[in-house]
Amino acid sequence: MSMAGLSLEQAPPISVPFRFFLVAPLFLLLAALALLAAGPAALESRWSQPLLGITHLFTIGFMSMVMSGAMLQLLPVLAGAQVPKPHLTAWAIHLPLLSGALLLCGGLYFSTPVLVTLAIPLLACAFAVFLAIAIYSLARAPARNASTQAMLLALAALSLTVSLGLLLAACINGMLNLSMQPLVALHVGWGLLGWTTLLVVGVAYQVVPMFQLTQPYPRNVARWLSGALFTLLSAWSCRLLLPEPFAGLLAFAAACGVAACIATFAIITLRLQQKRRRKVPDITLQFWRTGLFSLLAAVLLWLAGQASAMLSNSTFYALALGMLFIIGFALSVIQGMLYKITPFLVWFHLQGKLPPGKAPHMKNIITDRTARWHWRIHLASLIFCLASAMWPMPWIYVAGSALLLGGILLLANLCRAWNIYLRAVAKT
Repeated sequence: MSMAGLSLEQAPPISVPFRFFLVAPLFLLLAALALLAAGPAALESRWSQPLLGITHLFTIGFMSMVMSGAMLQLLPVLAGAQVPKPHLTAWAIHLPLLSGALLLCGGLYFSTPVLVTLAIPLLACAFAVFLAIAIYSLARAPARNASTQAMLLALAALSLTVSLGLLLAACINGMLNLSMQPLVALHVGWGLLGWTTLLVVGVAYQVVPMFQLTQPYPRNVARWLSGALFTLLSAWSCRLLLPEPFAGLLAFAAACGVAACIATFAIITLRLQQKRRRKVPDITLQFWRTGLFSLLAAVLLWLAGQASAMLSNSTFYALALGMLFIIGFALSVIQGMLYKITPFLVWFHLQGKLPPGKAPHMKNIITDRTARWHWRIHLASLIFCLASAMWPMPWIYVAGSALLLGGILLLANLCRAWNIYLRAVAKT
């Protein structure tokens, strides 16, 4: 494992990222339980209230929780961007994000506008603090590379996503009277293709070569990919300002460019992984490959939808696209990174507290056996979710059960890593 270019001495206390990591799997459990409780009715439409609540349990609850904790850890290490007052910053983000996510998801799931109203100031506070700290830290960072560029663009995409989400929440509770369909499309596009994808791309430039022992990403690709993706998303958004047929032509051309960018990232990453220096079995690699193949499958399904109006107008199309991107791509890659970052953090922080050679090996902090079982269950849950998009009964109950079991395993593995750290520190 190469640690060249890392500012490990600036890493925040281990409790800063772990408070986010340990809470995040609880949202997976809630999403699975909510899916089981709603049953086939959740998949009657992409706009069903239960499905909106479940989707936000995945995105704001799990994904944003992990990504916020990871950013607070990665900013000092990858970019040399020190986070001011890390403990206070972590609490100022974590508590309102946790409570706001629960209120928002509950309000959407149960169609209760008052809960959405209560969630608005909490989520606005959490994301405002996170964005202010992250942008401030990156602006002062000495490192200027492809990763920091992608992270800055991801933060810009997050600011747009949050702003659009707050507008939608205000529309839901009657505070504003705006056309919601264009806002929803922009919110989803900037949240998934902007914030999520750009952050994964930026982190991958460092994490894939370091942890998966591959060659670096091609310099030209790393230099232009994130900027091109952000520019194309901006052009796609500008369609709302143009009359037809120019708006439709711009939207289609920009969407094709976005599809080409994310497919390029997936293919190059898979090629780098195939040619990695050491062919040691690595469960993290399996999570990443599941995510990257799901991303390519989502691109192919989108292209098929452009060629077939019957497919693009079907309920299956929208559901399957969302499942491939959120469960297949985002959850796979995020969980794969957790299985590599978490043992590394425990090992690294114990290095400075224990005598030389006494820190546990990373493979013993979270074993390959338990992580591999989680990957198998996660892969099964993705397959069953896609089956439920076509045949909700009975596959939605199988998918919900698999998601529940996967969340339990992830939580157990993360708790095991945290307990190993606490026991080791208690002995010093």
